[in-house]
Amino acid sequence: MVHIKKQKLSEDEIDEMSGEFGDNVSISSRRKSVVIVDDGNVSSLPPEEKGSSKHTINPMHMKALIWKNFLWMWRNVGMMLFIIGLPVAQIVLFCISIGKDPIGLKLAIVNHELNNSMQPCIPGTGCDWSLLSCRYLQHLQKKTIQLLPYNNDEEARNAVVKGWAWGAITFPSNYSEALMARIDFGRNAEEWDINFSEMKIIMDMSNQQIGQLLQKDLLYAYLDFAKEVTVACNYSEKLTSIPISFKTPIFGPYDPNFTDFAAPGVILTIIFFLSVALTSGAMLLERNEGLLERSLVSGVTGTEILFGQVITQFTVMFGQVVMVLIVSFAIFKVTCEGDIGWIAVLTTLTGLCGMCFGFVIACFCDNERSATYVAMGSFLPIVMLCGIIWPIEGMHPFLKYISFLLPLTKSTDSMRSMLARGWMISEPSVYYGFISTLIWISIFMSLSILLIKFKKG
Repeated sequence: MVHIKKQKLSEDEIDEMSGEFGDNVSISSRRKSVVIVDDGNVSSLPPEEKGSSKHTINPMHMKALIWKNFLWMWRNVGMMLFIIGLPVAQIVLFCISIGKDPIGLKLAIVNHELNNSMQPCIPGTGCDWSLLSCRYLQHLQKKTIQLLPYNNDEEARNAVVKGWAWGAITFPSNYSEALMARIDFGRNAEEWDINFSEMKIIMDMSNQQIGQLLQKDLLYAYLDFAKEVTVACNYSEKLTSIPISFKTPIFGPYDPNFTDFAAPGVILTIIFFLSVALTSGAMLLERNEGLLERSLVSGVTGTEILFGQVITQFTVMFGQVVMVLIVSFAIFKVTCEGDIGWIAVLTTLTGLCGMCFGFVIACFCDNERSATYVAMGSFLPIVMLCGIIWPIEGMHPFLKYISFLLPLTKSTDSMRSMLARGWMISEPSVYYGFISTLIWISIFMSLSILLIKFKKG
């Protein structure tokens, strides 16, 4: 039923009614107004859309989200090249700077078998027992050690104190004769022959790596020197050797290097934390620019947004993995005795774990600054406690238990077993790393979904 009412109103009344009732009133300030009210045909609110209970993820939504993410990458080619090239640069720096033996280390030499420090030290050949100190120094120079001659012990010691040399060696004036008597007479040698057949060494051990390397070079050079002299004089080469025989190692080289030990942990750490930075930055960028709210308002769920980012960032992370492995094993020849396929799978899973951790950080933090603090704060504990730069066996017993709960501990041990020992996936030490990584992926992904659904803001 339609009611029609006509009446003349003043301008003030017109304005007041127009402001109060809005579009339901049509009023003219110069003619009679007509108010039409239809009580019988007022439409009700549209029914709410019912979500599909069959599918949690809408394929069309996923297609749109993935296309949007890839389009952003295409428009930022320079940034994407930097993201892919950054892990390559880091692994190159690691391979050319870590694990190599120092060269050109300086040792102060006081040789009392010579008249003065300026006299040439010419070593003998064959079964010549004269100037054995020069013969030993010849073997020592093969270790790329630089020798600095000094006239007396005080000057050599002062060179070590001042930091000009890493150690000082002093040879007695009758070193050659005493050493020959010690070898000839054995247990019947005189006490002074035993004392004067020793070279006196003082070291600067403030740097553990350099100090231990010099000690090893001094010992190995002496073993080579003694073997050469005894064989030349028809003695048994075992006469002057230490009565310990190291056979060929079952795993690893006879002279291992730190690069092979640290490479598994460094590779996994680079992939893990760059994935953290990549995904947390992408999520925070999307949220701060308002894209996240627009997607949610348009009907896209938080789970779809999360998995859209996972698929997109996974392609970038996989490219990083391929480049890092090529540089490590094909170019720098890092020791790899195992199956490269399983190594690539473990590295990819570790990168996926880092992506999920990045999603947790992005969902938990409100801005880039707090996300940076969380990521940086988690870096050092993981690096120090996961056996990456130092064996877990050397940690405090309490920290060992904490170490086993971190995401990179088991995966690092697993990768090290495959690279150095050549073990397959059937070994517990290997597949524990895969299981641990998958568990952490599940934990981080579940936390991300819960935070997206329930965290306010």
